[in-house]
Amino acid sequence: MTESSNAPTDRVRFASAAEEAAPARTPARNGGSDARRGQAGIVGLVLVSHSARLAGGLRELLEPLGGGLVPIATAGGSEDGTPDGGLGTSYERIEAAVTAANAGAGVLLLPDLGSSVLTARLVLADLGRDDAVLVDAPFVEGGVAAVVAASTGASLADVAAAAREARTVPKF
Repeated sequence: MTESSNAPTDRVRFASAAEEAAPARTPARNGGSDARRGQAGIVGLVLVSHSARLAGGLRELLEPLGGGLVPIATAGGSEDGTPDGGLGTSYERIEAAVTAANAGAGVLLLPDLGSSVLTARLVLADLGRDDAVLVDAPFVEGGVAAVVAASTGASLADVAAAAREARTVPKF
């Protein structure tokens, strides 16, 4: 993994191009069970958005694509006391979503824009986890690519690469 150089979150780790190009390692699984059957070893996904409704809508789109195998957590909206939260990002929601999406093979965070990136970086820096990766990818297309890759039991590096690659796929 390479490290970000942006202070104060210089401890946030991102998958390097070399790691993404490396052959996928099969994650450790409980008793040799298959990750496709929902056992430990599936990469989880966290959708970080300024809007709880936007994150929830994307989750609704992605869940069937992952065949119910991929844990998808949302961290949308701010902490303003309402159920959905106001527009903004929440450190606490991102931190809780990283924990909720962890199924044993790492967690990929997909932010929408701006402060969601900054807040997610801060959370990851504070958590100090090597198995959580913040990915610069399109929110919808990257989410689709990530959940499909994760549902096959792909490694965290491979799921991150799939999400990033979605940026280059034309819509028509």
